[in-house]
Amino acid sequence: MSVNPSARRIPMTVTFMEMTAKPAALPPPIPRGKIAFLRSENPPIHFYRYLYDAVGRKYFWVDRKKLSDDKLAEIIHAPTNHLYILYTEGSPAGMAELDFRQDGVANIAYFGLMPEALGKRLGYFFLYQTCLSAWSQPISRLLVNTCTLDHPRALPLYQRLGFTPYSREERFVELP
Repeated sequence: MSVNPSARRIPMTVTFMEMTAKPAALPPPIPRGKIAFLRSENPPIHFYRYLYDAVGRKYFWVDRKKLSDDKLAEIIHAPTNHLYILYTEGSPAGMAELDFRQDGVANIAYFGLMPEALGKRLGYFFLYQTCLSAWSQPISRLLVNTCTLDHPRALPLYQRLGFTPYSREERFVELP
């Protein structure tokens, strides 16, 4: 989809997906090199903003940019919010944010790789680990959504791991 970045409202189609059991897909091989999948507990606001911007800039992630530091801290430091970071060779390569506010349900609120980590076969491994982390909690449903502004391989990756679409909506992203 061609997007005019100077536009204030950008149209998109959002696909809502769910998984109702742990992934049945085979576990991915561990990527080569030094890899770490770590939960970041109470991350500094500046670090979260760095991750969010570095991963989401190209895909028009703007919602969290509109929040004050206090409001953002309230969200990301809540016990129902789990932030995971994929590291390669000691540097951040991606972020995944799980939202457990709804009983029995986890939502992958944000998931993505740093631009320099794309094309290195890390996405499936990172998503698989994220899903296992979600299913380690008492849930019966794991949700995620993707849109036409996301990486073109996002939707097929979610489906490969076992997510199934249950709804689609036409929406707009409002640029700050």
